[in-house]
Amino acid sequence: VHLVESGGGLVQAGRSLRLSCAASGIIFSINAMGWYRQAPGNQRELVAGIISGGGTNYADSVKGRFTISRDNAKNTVYLEMNSLKPEDTAVYYCNGRLVTDWGDRDYWGQGTQVTVSS
Repeated sequence: VHLVESGGGLVQAGRSLRLSCAASGIIFSINAMGWYRQAPGNQRELVAGIISGGGTNYADSVKGRFTISRDNAKNTVYLEMNSLKPEDTAVYYCNGRLVTDWGDRDYWGQGTQVTVSS
């Protein structure tokens, strides 16, 4: 089972980016998926999450600017990031709580860099 992120890059403050994360492999079900980020010198933090029932939660710092969504048919989760700020600069990691042959466990993507210039 793999999680593969895409969509990172370098943008100016105030612009938008859309991240995608596709889960592949033998997946029986997806309990939750989310996006975390880690800036240099900081701990990894939750940015946004979405559970199987569709409920979402966001870090206070991104509420109103970021939107998490998913396509169940594609086992893909998205993070639409608007009004980006330099403090959003970080490596963004996709996380999935998946039920697979190995049971119910967490999986992580390799990370994608988001850099916001002022």
